[in-house]
Amino acid sequence: MRDDRPTGERHVPVLRDRCVALLAPAVLAAEAAGRRAVVVDATLGMGGHSESMLERFPDAHLIGIDRDSEALDLAGRRLARFKDRTDLVHAVYDELPDVLTDLGVDGIDGILFDLGVSSLQLDERDRGFAYSYDAPLDMRMDTTTGITAAEVVNTYAEADLLRIIRAWGEEKFAGRIASAIVSARADRSFRTTAELVEVIRGVVPAAAARTGGHPAKRTFQALRIEVNEELSVLERAVPASIDALLLGGRVVAMSYHSLEDRIVKSAFAAGTKSSAPVGFPVELEEHKAYLRSLTRGTEAPTADEIEENPRAASAKLRAVERIKAAPVDRKNR
Repeated sequence: MRDDRPTGERHVPVLRDRCVALLAPAVLAAEAAGRRAVVVDATLGMGGHSESMLERFPDAHLIGIDRDSEALDLAGRRLARFKDRTDLVHAVYDELPDVLTDLGVDGIDGILFDLGVSSLQLDERDRGFAYSYDAPLDMRMDTTTGITAAEVVNTYAEADLLRIIRAWGEEKFAGRIASAIVSARADRSFRTTAELVEVIRGVVPAAAARTGGHPAKRTFQALRIEVNEELSVLERAVPASIDALLLGGRVVAMSYHSLEDRIVKSAFAAGTKSSAPVGFPVELEEHKAYLRSLTRGTEAPTADEIEENPRAASAKLRAVERIKAAPVDRKNR
């Protein structure tokens, strides 16, 4: 089922105003230096955050990246009035260095990551991301390439299913679920989300579902992460975004589960702490922090924002600013 409402009515950007406010000082500093700021929306989606940035920063140039062709099309329509100040690119966000090189951009002033599955992907039922209605087991963010969730559940060994459901879904009943999937597919291959949900419901205790949400929630998360290689992509993308920053540039990242947040936190921490060896008598220049944290821990949406957009409830926001050049070994790695 397709949602034909205008994109602006379908999508409420999470923490929109806070994200824009965090990026604003870097953009204004570029303008004060007499140059056009470049900001990147690494997870363009339906363009809600990008629209706000382009409205707030009337002289900035925006690069929007998304692996989902449908998202690029919808965002392109939403941002059509800004077409002279935008480049929308079909790519995965860990390809940021190549995107910037292709566009002739030497450095950026700000970049936003709104991680996880997008509103578009959740709302388009035939994409198979949601466990709440029946659809083909696909879950690919880029439907032009890669394996589907159906291929994962129908072909992976039980040990591999156990591993990804436990690791990527943080599911304590991963063993039961993996075993049930292998048993069920011996009779008939999985084709739809409803078939998979039925098997999961059969092995997850009802008491656990009452306290932990939908019994298929964590398994679907695990399959989505596996299909799209989300965590390995993120592990490459966050350091790449930091390396691309000009002095004073900022990275803003929103994550929606602990696995994403852990990667973001680790990458940011590597730059906000001294790298001097323990007990080293003098902190040399190359050991000094090259990032400054802009948030104290993580920031969360307000109650009003969650009421307006329930999908924002689990969002965790972190942001950093580049305060000195990156160490040589990071640039040349």
